[in-house]
Amino acid sequence: MATTNDLKNGLVLKLEGGQLWTVVEFQHVKPGKGPAFVRTKLKHVLSGKVVDKTFNAGLKVETANVDKRGMQFSYKDGTDFVFMDTETYDQIIVSPEVVGDAANYLLEGFDAVVAMYEGSALYVELPASVELVIDYTEPGVQGDRSTGGSKPARLETGYEIAVPLFITTGEKVKVDTRTGDYLGRVNS
Repeated sequence: MATTNDLKNGLVLKLEGGQLWTVVEFQHVKPGKGPAFVRTKLKHVLSGKVVDKTFNAGLKVETANVDKRGMQFSYKDGTDFVFMDTETYDQIIVSPEVVGDAANYLLEGFDAVVAMYEGSALYVELPASVELVIDYTEPGVQGDRSTGGSKPARLETGYEIAVPLFITTGEKVKVDTRTGDYLGRVNS
């Protein structure tokens, strides 16, 4: 248990019948009249839904002990993903629903953070960007420029993104894991 005075970004709260919510941002407000309160923006851990919630200052809230562990993606077992804890070398199986969009950027050996709660995985967090090789894209044509225009390209993970016209098959590119945007070439 904690009070609303102890809130900080990233803290996971157990509210409304055991649902898990992460504190995205918070603000202590002390109006001229009336009691102080805490205005928060909370994100549902499983669905990703974001809501605004106000608490009275000093109110007790239940916190959840979420364990974020550094793990390495080992391999795919059918539809499930197998991750290895980089400290204990224990392997855990994570369902595709929990992995979500992170699956578009996962290759064997990639590092990720897996949030665990009461023995089960809640979500998988990747670094903000990853470096992947273009598996296939249409060849460029004469007159392609570095500005303007894009074409589809399939990454080595099988996921398709939009890249500038001058990018060719076999090049390594940096991709934003939050949006799927092309961020630039990687010089080998």
